Amino acid sequence: MTSGWPLTGIGLRLRQVGGIALAEAGATTGEPLLFLHGIGSAGCAFDAQLAYFARERWCIAPDAPGYAASDDDPAIRSMDDLADRWVRLLDELSVRRAILIGVSWGGVAAARVAARHPRRVAALVLADSSRGSGRTPTSAAAMRSRLDDLSRDGVGAFSAARAPRLVSPRAPAALVERVAHTMERAVRMPGYGQAVEMMATTDNTEALRAITAPTLVLVGALDAVTPPTEAAALADLIAGARFCPIADAGHLANQEQPEVFNQAVGDFLATTFPAGNQPVSRRHDPERTY
Repeated sequence: MTSGWPLTGIGLRLRQVGGIALAEAGATTGEPLLFLHGIGSAGCAFDAQLAYFARERWCIAPDAPGYAASDDDPAIRSMDDLADRWVRLLDELSVRRAILIGVSWGGVAAARVAARHPRRVAALVLADSSRGSGRTPTSAAAMRSRLDDLSRDGVGAFSAARAPRLVSPRAPAALVERVAHTMERAVRMPGYGQAVEMMATTDNTEALRAITAPTLVLVGALDAVTPPTEAAALADLIAGARFCPIADAGHLANQEQPEVFNQAVGDFLATTFPAGNQPVSRRHDPERTY
């Protein structure tokens, strides 16, 4: 299994669980942090987060179905299907509840998990995310047009063209190169096509209103893909959500400003789960999906 992970020295563990390739770090106790990547990425995009949080927490960063080292899964046709697949991964890991941290497309899926399976989500972090591309015909068409670009240009040129848009104009060239490399090794059909279609048909507005988990909404202040106004709309729709822009970051704030991102998430978790009141994850009981 190829990983794309640059980390050493933190006890990174790579394995396949039910066809999902994932990286783990940290002791397997407590409620884990489950990191869900964006539509053109892979689990390795969270290397800076695992290096930081694995000192005290169990961290899990999977490749989405049909991406990077994970198997294809033709049964996943909608955002609900993807949300349910992530819950099934928790089942396969014998995890009752998790703290979900989703970037972009991963945040759209994480929000849907929190709405459909509220008892499985201890807390939620939505980073540079959106309500989905199905809110208007124009945004849906723009999302679907990516498939034409991929088909015409091939994954190498497609990745090289998209990577600079995902970071701020001041991002170092090495980061742009890494984003493009991650995308090139992660993206393939049919997985990318499934992801595009589920985004093009998703409007999470009502799902966001249903979320009861403590929620932090983060966004790069220079995000040109899902701008701060969209992130603010997410926070407005989720009762009690906290909103935190990150200066000098574009769409991939967790990679462009990892120290600030990690501190914001760490502060949120510390206030949500104060010392001495850390929840313990146990094997979940069967529950109704809603």
